[in-house]
Amino acid sequence: MQFSERWLRSLVNPPLATGELVHLLTMSGLEVETCVDVAPPFSGVLVGKVIDVEKHPGADRLSVCRVDTGAAAPLSIVCGAPNVAAGMKVPCALVGAKLPGEAPDKPFEIKIAKVRGVESRGMLCSARELGLSDDHSGLLALPDDAEVGRDFRDYYALDDKLITIKLTPNRADCLSLLGVAREVAALTRARLDPPPAPPVAAAIDATLAVSISDPAGCGRFTGRVIRNVDARAPTPAWMKQRLERAGQRSISALVDVTNYVMLELGRPLHVYDLDKLRGGIDVRFGRKGERLTLLNEQSVEVDHTVLCITDDSGPIGLAGAMGGESTKADFATRHVFLESAFFFPDAIAGRARRYNFASDAAFRFERGVDFDNNVAGIERATRLILDICGGEPGPAVDAVARLPERQPVMMRVARAHKVLGVAVPADEMADIFHRLGFPFAREGQGANEVFVVTPPSFRFDIEIEEDLIEEVARVHGFERIPAHPPLAPALMRSQAERERSLHAIRGQLAASDYCEVINYSFTDAAWEADFAANANPIRLLNPIASQLAVMRSTLVGSLVANVAYNVKRKLSRVRVFEIGRTYLRDTSVAEGDREVAGIRQSIRIGAIAYGPALEEQWGVKARRADFFDAKGDLETLLEPARARFAPGHHPAFHPGRTARVVLEGETIGWIGELHPRWQRKYELPSAPVLFELEAAPLMRLRLPQFAEVSKFPPLIRDLAVVLPESVPVQALLEAFERARTAAVREIGLFDIYRGAAVGDGQKSLAFRVVMQDTARTLTDGEADAAVARLTEVLVTKFGAKLRA
Repeated sequence: MQFSERWLRSLVNPPLATGELVHLLTMSGLEVETCVDVAPPFSGVLVGKVIDVEKHPGADRLSVCRVDTGAAAPLSIVCGAPNVAAGMKVPCALVGAKLPGEAPDKPFEIKIAKVRGVESRGMLCSARELGLSDDHSGLLALPDDAEVGRDFRDYYALDDKLITIKLTPNRADCLSLLGVAREVAALTRARLDPPPAPPVAAAIDATLAVSISDPAGCGRFTGRVIRNVDARAPTPAWMKQRLERAGQRSISALVDVTNYVMLELGRPLHVYDLDKLRGGIDVRFGRKGERLTLLNEQSVEVDHTVLCITDDSGPIGLAGAMGGESTKADFATRHVFLESAFFFPDAIAGRARRYNFASDAAFRFERGVDFDNNVAGIERATRLILDICGGEPGPAVDAVARLPERQPVMMRVARAHKVLGVAVPADEMADIFHRLGFPFAREGQGANEVFVVTPPSFRFDIEIEEDLIEEVARVHGFERIPAHPPLAPALMRSQAERERSLHAIRGQLAASDYCEVINYSFTDAAWEADFAANANPIRLLNPIASQLAVMRSTLVGSLVANVAYNVKRKLSRVRVFEIGRTYLRDTSVAEGDREVAGIRQSIRIGAIAYGPALEEQWGVKARRADFFDAKGDLETLLEPARARFAPGHHPAFHPGRTARVVLEGETIGWIGELHPRWQRKYELPSAPVLFELEAAPLMRLRLPQFAEVSKFPPLIRDLAVVLPESVPVQALLEAFERARTAAVREIGLFDIYRGAAVGDGQKSLAFRVVMQDTARTLTDGEADAAVARLTEVLVTKFGAKLRA
């Protein structure tokens, strides 16, 4: 919202300097983004009148002008502007005048000069030469009533400031000069002089029939017929100046009046050419197949969700957004119909963006426009049109269908004190509401006192108790509220030995050469179907994007997308991990402070490795990361716990290269190679390996237990057996664990052989058995007995044969 300080001070003029006023607005919640001069500094420029113009004797494109500046004798000035003419009034820089130069500290000084042999004693100025705009097509023409000899800065009101306010979406009431003036008056107790809008007496009986077929979209429609206007009448200089300083260009007198009233009162208006209307006006939602051409020459098709202004010919405008080309008022217009309507924000919001345009009217209506100033807006605009364009007004027609109900809002004084942290007296709160124009009633006394406030028609943002508390804080003054730094006892809390933090898990994964990523919890429904076989994911009511429409139940989709994104950018090696929440339907979950009924929100840990196992180097032959690389990283992460890896099926993983991760008899996650189907679908040159685990089991640690270190030498025996290919090694290790004696410290597989020497469908497994006692050196007989016991288990339970 941009406006001139002088325009604001014409409505409310507090005894504050510009800097103090700007600071006050900012501290009250209306952040002033910029406050700049209307024009750069210059001096020695007066209003001059060109008496006569003669051709320059030595140049075809130059003129010699005699200019009256109010001095005893006219000045002779050489001018090259194409629009210079006798009788026109222009800014005239006298000899010694200092105009804006290349830099603020280097002004351009006017001196007596000879131009092609003719002496010039000054300069006639364009808007660009005075720093008012970039227009240098000709001299800046002034109105005929400009006083000759008057200082141009004073005449053009250039000692003014342009203030730009950065408004939050809830403060639509301040999208007008009247709204800002109301704020200033409330903050400073200065007198508010609102623009006059007295009723204009009807000179004729002409009216236009108005109906509202859809009151859910339009609550009120006010209109007036004005006949015999002069659409070619020039816009007054004062109005053009205020519009330009508010960022609006002058178009025509009729359009300028509607823009002026919108900026002044916050009331968007529209003017129709009455002769182009077909029958009366009806406000309704569009119908399938209806089209109209807008003022920006854009042709749009409407439907049942788009509120339209219609006549007997169909839609003639998008309600609250933009009028139609077919009924616009132009310079040939003689009779007009002036519209002032209230449209509900929900009926306007998003419609202009849907058709890829923006308008000042839509910007205001979708945030909320005062529904009580329709008639005031019509009367103000009518008076301005009559003063500028003439005409004969008819009576104002005010059709009211349904207006918003302003529900009273209660504010407890005790609650306000608690929220603000300062005991603002109740009488001061009452004074604040009075200054803001909020009707209120007081109930109760003392600590139980309550204000019951009815929000005014121009404040759509007052809905809950905290809104009123905010108003009290703003007007009372944020700077008057003491800042009390929060005090809390500094407690040194130790990490329980049985717990491991997510931060420690992150550090461990980073140490294993993985980089952390953070992805949206929102995901693509196709990812859920592919990687989790989840046909019924938790859907979002209002997704931020169509491809982020559901809540994820697995991290796999996000990690695969991370790899695909980097591979498309020519990265050959990607290793990333994520720790984040997943969301699954679970009827056993009850509502709680951190829980949503029916949804289990578990934290999971996922990691993916793609490309070479190691960075390229000379010491190791390049190879791709495989299942066992990921398994090694996972086992490192699980330390000191030991997990078991069991066969299983998961929709995201390769059927033959997948395992369930089992810890203490519970499946805590999955590990494997990406399914070839998804590798092809997501355009990955090779398959990555990845794992996903529940975080909770990893955060539980076993307490360290004392184990004596033996000082006696160990005995080592190797045990090689031949077994069927179908017997898993894990089953053998679990059998060893149950049959081992106290002397057996470690059993590990160190070799697997398949070949002709063992036969088809067979494999040879070699285990190393390490035995050691803490009290003495074991004998060979004891070692052989321990190995014999292990061998017996393999032979009797699995049918193994010793290999010589």
